Amino acid sequence: MRVHYPLEILLPIAKLARSTFFYHRQSKPDRDSTLKARIRDIKQAEPNYGYRRVSAKLVGMNHKHVIAYGLSRRLNGRLVQEMLLQAVKKLPRKANLILHSDQGIHYQMPSYQRLLAKNRIAQSMSRKGNGLDNAAMESFFGRMKTECFHGKSFTRIDELERVINDYVRYYNEERIQLKLKGLSPIQYRKQSFK
Repeated sequence: MRVHYPLEILLPIAKLARSTFFYHRQSKPDRDSTLKARIRDIKQAEPNYGYRRVSAKLVGMNHKHVIAYGLSRRLNGRLVQEMLLQAVKKLPRKANLILHSDQGIHYQMPSYQRLLAKNRIAQSMSRKGNGLDNAAMESFFGRMKTECFHGKSFTRIDELERVINDYVRYYNEERIQLKLKGLSPIQYRKQSFK
């Protein structure tokens, strides 16, 4: 009947909502069903296939430069603690430090909290859904994704790790920033010590 009469006439007569009609309508055969089944088989055999399991967390920024970072194929508390210790070694002993982070579980672990207290570092943890405390790092990650990953794909994890290491070095030593008077973060920092 739909061929001869528009839905606007048929649906009120049948006392049927338009959404109900389309919900129960027979769907067309999926042309990609064979491909989807093959992808499901591959994912079942190799659950990690297609995912890059490299985690990079960065601790703090001073004059917009990355103070410490680490790479790991698993996100864990040890990685975060090692980076904090790496950063503490590079910073002045009597500095009045505030560490901004998100609410990740590794930032809430008692051992991490003790490490912060031992080094007299105040923690500023953003509320859920509010990334303002972590805005500098989120900005860095967004910039790194755009400049480093956009339009590229990596076939090996070690290749991805090399690209991240190269980018952090480039960001700190070569990439100029208008807010730093057209200097790279390291150049700006050296200038401020003169």
